[in-house]
Amino acid sequence: MIMYWVAAAVLGIIHLQALLTNIPWKVPIYVTCMLVIGTAYFFNKKSIICISVLGGKWNVLLFGLQLLLLLFYFSIKPSWIYLVPLIVFIGIESIRLGCARKLAALNQENQQFKEQTAHFSETFRIVRSERHDFLKHASAIHFMLENGKNNEAKAYLDELVDGYEETNLSIKGERGTVAGILNQMYRQAKAAGITMVYDFDLPLSTLPLADKHMVTLLGNLLANSIEACEDWQTEHKQEALITLQFYKRSGLFLLICKNNSLPIPTPILDALFQTYGKTTKRNGHEGLGTKMIHDIVSEHHGFLDFVYKEQEFTVKIKFPAIQ
Repeated sequence: MIMYWVAAAVLGIIHLQALLTNIPWKVPIYVTCMLVIGTAYFFNKKSIICISVLGGKWNVLLFGLQLLLLLFYFSIKPSWIYLVPLIVFIGIESIRLGCARKLAALNQENQQFKEQTAHFSETFRIVRSERHDFLKHASAIHFMLENGKNNEAKAYLDELVDGYEETNLSIKGERGTVAGILNQMYRQAKAAGITMVYDFDLPLSTLPLADKHMVTLLGNLLANSIEACEDWQTEHKQEALITLQFYKRSGLFLLICKNNSLPIPTPILDALFQTYGKTTKRNGHEGLGTKMIHDIVSEHHGFLDFVYKEQEFTVKIKFPAIQ
């Protein structure tokens, strides 16, 4: 990434300095350097740069095209036509960054979909296993009751119901992909010592979203909540809580996710769900998830709002109830 910024800055300085030779007074090279470096710093802070996803071949090809533009200055005397190679240089760079960003988002979405397919398979396996063992459990309880071991039967039944309830919370009335991700996130939260509560008036599958969009939306929303809760638990040494609510009111589907969270820096909070590269997550994350949530909500003519207050982060999403 350092090499990218160095190469882009050097080319930018050459193009801008050549263009500035057309003005009546001489502009010092250090002024041009400051302008280009300042612009690069601004874009670096504003958005995520992920050109590595394009691969070395395409990056070298694009840089080669940009180097060829320098021949323009050797074949034509200084004039305002020097603006052409500068515009082309900026255009090539915009294409590079735009394609890299879209490809990175597609890669992440594809990876999430593969993971959720695996989760769906695991949920299906769990349901089959529970159904297969049901008669065995019933026989064991019947035996205990026949032999007067009522307390043992009650304890056994309570343990059994807890396990079934965990699965039932996630799968009742849901499509396979939705059931898979809800079940997986419930188990992931439980393994981390986090309380996960699903409060649905109707199945989430009622939402008019394609499976891949449901996977991306729920996956990013709940994964972010779990990670925020893990950090909060580490700091406060208390059990964190995640609540996912879903209901329909006045022609709108409302999806509300609440979770405990450590304080979020204001610059990140202001840009959250709006731009790439803004994330509250640990090192190694690129902030693509929140922007993908925003894009899905916008694509389906929904409305997204969020608020952080008193150690709790709340995301409220509204979708038109279009059947």
